[in-house]
Amino acid sequence: MSLNPGSATLTVDDDPRRYEHLSRIRLEDPEAVARAAKARRRHPGPKAGRQNFIVAADHPARGALAVGSDPVAMADRRQLLDRLRIALANPDVDGVLASPDIMDDLLLLGALEGKLVFGSMNRGGLTGLVNEFDDRFTGHTAAALEALGADGGKMLTRICLEDPDTVVTLEATAKAIDSLAERKLIAMVEPFLSVRVNGKVRNDLSTDAVIKSIAIAEGLGSTSAYTWMKLPVVAEMERVMAATTMPTVLLGGDPEGTQEEVFATWQAALALPGVQGLTVGRTLLYPQDGDVAGAVAAAASLLHHTTEVSE
Repeated sequence: MSLNPGSATLTVDDDPRRYEHLSRIRLEDPEAVARAAKARRRHPGPKAGRQNFIVAADHPARGALAVGSDPVAMADRRQLLDRLRIALANPDVDGVLASPDIMDDLLLLGALEGKLVFGSMNRGGLTGLVNEFDDRFTGHTAAALEALGADGGKMLTRICLEDPDTVVTLEATAKAIDSLAERKLIAMVEPFLSVRVNGKVRNDLSTDAVIKSIAIAEGLGSTSAYTWMKLPVVAEMERVMAATTMPTVLLGGDPEGTQEEVFATWQAALALPGVQGLTVGRTLLYPQDGDVAGAVAAAASLLHHTTEVSE
């Protein structure tokens, strides 16, 4: 298979050897990752009036492989890389959010030229782990992101008022925000009020719960100068966006309903003040009809690109 990162018409292949060269590079020349990062052409940076489109691919590092009814949809790394390259080949896709393993593969593949790069920082709160709310920072560090020439780091911040491990995660998140800010890197904070239901962690997606999670998360760290919010699309998004002045990207989550229904909720939320774009993964990488390029193009068409007038 020939996958050209500049083409928006790539297809998923089944050649089991198509990424064999990545294993060889990792074996013989691991420093190639750092060289690829240093040589990469960077994105010019976020601007007011132009919403950004970022593809998320950090789910496997938390043991979250399911999409819809398929519990191992994201388990095949070759297919995941195929789908990411299809998405990133669309010129309207501004960048990627990924864990270090996926980020390194994409760098070696040359798939991040001119893209925004966000590293996933805390992946220790594994799905189903007995102490899942103690979400340790086991991924990218701020120093590593700076060395990669990344634009920022993302942290999942689940707040369970009945679990004492929550305070550990909040403290670690605050320190990560400070560490990123020291390097002038964006801290993309993804807050939820969460509970355990029959032993499983569930995020409370009621409007009031999302608003409360924002209030807690935007106060973390000694500065909020570089902090963004990453928020779910829920009912009464006008109230949600009234809760923060921080740039906000919308997340997709595990898709529910038809693609048309999901996109309609995104379209309405993207029209609100303060919304800087989308940071979406499974909904677009594993669409119901299997057409990754089509789903990405449809999502890109929802973004607002206007010219801001300086005063």
